[in-house]
Amino acid sequence: MVVIGLVVLGGGAYLFKQRQAASSAAAAKAAAPADRVVPVTVATVVKKDVPIWLEGLGNATPLATVNVKALVGGPIVSINFKEGQLVHKGELLAQVDPRPYQAALHNAEAGLARDTAQLRDARMNLERYRTLRAQNLIAQQQLDDQQNLADQDEGTIKLDQATIETAKLNLDYSSITSPIEGVTGVRLIDLGNIINPTDLTYIVVLTQLDPMAVLFTLPEDDLPRVQQQFSKGPIPCEAFSRDGQTKLATGELGLIDNEVNQTTATIRLKAFFPNKDRSLWPSEFVKTRLLLATRQGAFVVPGTAVQRGPKGTFAYVVNDDNTVAMRTVELISTQGDDAIVGKGLEPGEKVVTDGQNQLKPGAKIQPRTPDAKPAAAPAASASYGGANKPDAGAAP
Repeated sequence: MVVIGLVVLGGGAYLFKQRQAASSAAAAKAAAPADRVVPVTVATVVKKDVPIWLEGLGNATPLATVNVKALVGGPIVSINFKEGQLVHKGELLAQVDPRPYQAALHNAEAGLARDTAQLRDARMNLERYRTLRAQNLIAQQQLDDQQNLADQDEGTIKLDQATIETAKLNLDYSSITSPIEGVTGVRLIDLGNIINPTDLTYIVVLTQLDPMAVLFTLPEDDLPRVQQQFSKGPIPCEAFSRDGQTKLATGELGLIDNEVNQTTATIRLKAFFPNKDRSLWPSEFVKTRLLLATRQGAFVVPGTAVQRGPKGTFAYVVNDDNTVAMRTVELISTQGDDAIVGKGLEPGEKVVTDGQNQLKPGAKIQPRTPDAKPAAAPAASASYGGANKPDAGAAP
């Protein structure tokens, strides 16, 4: 019995030591994260002037696009442009056979000459009849008839003049010229084809490329601010490539549409851009941004520094002893990768921009700037002895 009692007491002591060791290990493990140094990226709060941009998506739209068609019929005897060529206003593009229209003009001019002679004869006779009537040698009706004949001849002259104008116009239309300065597209008709004004086929499509417009949209909530700024003067605009990396052109806002799209709750705007280098192309998808204002002396931090929590926006501020404190901040707006802060931060303070998910107030950190390289790992000899281990035979 004594032996059994000793075994039980020994087993109980062993279990107690094991539980005590496990509790100590758990406590040490729980305390370890609080003592762990967390590597984070930090940035400094700066004070600077920040432009406030509004960004929208849209398409480049030419100011003029012309589908060139023939206004008179006939065979095409010459094509005077190359595809993709820049043509000026009034420049000859194609020639319809002009000979029928030249003949019509000559015929109208001949008719005018004939009718002019008839009118001259009618007027001379009218003067004679007036003299004879004054002497009571002819009846009044005969004088009135001659007067009507002269008036008819005058009407015929006006009709001949209108016929000549029409013939000249048709002759001019046989020379198809450019109505705008623009760039030609693909030629849609070949030399020798017969065309008519009723044909559905165009000769070519002309597109004006300089200047170029961009139609883009903004949320309707931005409309009051844009209207207010637009009433003060021109608003600068910038157009960027589809990926937003390449600036294509700089121009000005020219139009705010007169209605809001109720389906999308957006407002359309049109900006105009010089396009001498043809960086903007018709129907190209572009990102457009509009300079609404410039905020003077704004407090700016990287956008990733501002976090959102149950109580609003906050940021982790770095203390002098490389610990962090959570501070509530007022976020005014974001511009690209930057955030403009109204309250909660001061210029020169450092904030955490990466690694916040491992932090809590009072946590110790190892700060590094965004462009800093990670610290090199310590050499194995420094950690495990080797070269730094004292020689067994050396004196202590």
